[in-house]
Amino acid sequence: MDAKVTLAFNKAVIEKAKEYAESQNMSLSRLIETLLEKVTAKQYKSLEDYPVSDWVNMVAEGQAEYITKPKSRSKLKSEYHSRKK
Repeated sequence: MDAKVTLAFNKAVIEKAKEYAESQNMSLSRLIETLLEKVTAKQYKSLEDYPVSDWVNMVAEGQAEYITKPKSRSKLKSEYHSRKK
């Protein structure tokens, strides 16, 4: 059974990924699903341990940047309560 998920990516990466998926006669959804299957098939300690294949490198450009902002306890609590309304 398929499930829907919403993700956010850099627009340029999405355009390249769409072009690549089309060249492989597959949808962008199936491309992402294939990548996630490969990533989760084995246990890796970090992303640096994951053996990225050449075809993944063709889709991506540059170093991946993971931006996270720590949230205070009060901010998390406020967000939680605002969603319940």
